[in-house]
Amino acid sequence: MRTGYLLTLVVGPLAVLALVVPVALTAGWGPRWYDVVLGAAMYALSIMGITAGYHRHFTHLSFKAKRPLRIALGLAGGLAMEGPVTLWVAEHRRHHQYADREGDPHSPWKYGTTRRALLKGLWHAQVGWFSSSPVRSNHARYAPDLLADPDVRRLDRGYPATIAVSLGLPPALVVAWTHDWRAAAVTLFWASLVRYAVVHHVTWSVNSVAHAFGPQHYATRDQSRDVRWVALLTFGEGWHNLHHADPNSARHGGLTGQPDLTAWLIARFERWGWVHDVRWPDERRIASRRFTDGACRPVPGGVRRAGSSG
Repeated sequence: MRTGYLLTLVVGPLAVLALVVPVALTAGWGPRWYDVVLGAAMYALSIMGITAGYHRHFTHLSFKAKRPLRIALGLAGGLAMEGPVTLWVAEHRRHHQYADREGDPHSPWKYGTTRRALLKGLWHAQVGWFSSSPVRSNHARYAPDLLADPDVRRLDRGYPATIAVSLGLPPALVVAWTHDWRAAAVTLFWASLVRYAVVHHVTWSVNSVAHAFGPQHYATRDQSRDVRWVALLTFGEGWHNLHHADPNSARHGGLTGQPDLTAWLIARFERWGWVHDVRWPDERRIASRRFTDGACRPVPGGVRRAGSSG
C-alpha cells in the first residue's frame, strides 16, 4: 500500500509533468479545446472537493452539510487523488497541532532558516514528506469522528473506484462523443493525468509556499502566510494566515481584495439550505490578532510568536 501511495502522490505527478513538453511537441498529441474544457472542469471539481470538502468540512468542521452534499463533497475530494478522506484529514489535523514545529509532517522550516535549508524544506513540504515520514498520522487519534461515520468509511473503501472515475471519466466522455480511441488517449493524458499532477502541486503549494513567503496579517504561532497566486489557484486556500489564526472559519480570505471562491460557494449552500451551523469569522476575535503593518517576514527559528508586531 505504501508503494502505491508514493507512486500516486510523488512519482506520478512529477513523471506526468516531465512528459508535458515531449507530448505537446508530438504531432497530433497537443490538447484540443475539449481536452482543455474537460481538464478545467475536473480541476475545478477536484480543487473544490479538497477545499470545501476534505479541508473546511471534514477536517475543520467549518459547517455541517446534509448527507447527500456531505457524500458528494467526499467524492469530489477523492477525485483529486490525494488519498482517502480519513488519511487526508488525519495528516492535516496533525499539521495544525504542530504547525512549523517538531511533529508537523510538512513544514518548509524543518531543516532551518538559511537559504539552503529553506530550499530543502520547500522540497520536503511540497513532496518530500510523503517518503521521508515513516509513519502516517494515526487515524484513531486524529480522526475518530470520521472512523465512526459509516458514510466516510464507505468513501475510504471506495477510494480506488474514485481514482478510476477521476482518470477514466474524461476519456470515456470523449469516446462516447467521437468514437475515436486515439482522441480519448490524448484526453487521458491532458484532462486526466496532467490535470491530476497540476491539482497536486497547486494544493501542495499551500504546505510549502504559503508557509514561507508573502505577508502575515494575523498573529499566529507559525509561519502561515498569504500568497495571492496560490489563493487564486486553490479557490481561497492561499489566504493561509487567517486560516491558521482561525482554523475553523469557513472563510479564509478575510480582507478586502482577498477573493475566496470556496467561502462564496459555502455561503450559497447555506442560502439554499444545504448546509448549516457555518462558522464564519468572529470579527472581534480576528481584529484582536490583526497586525497593524501586515507585512511580517520569516524570523530566526522559523516561528513567529503570537502577539509580535513584525
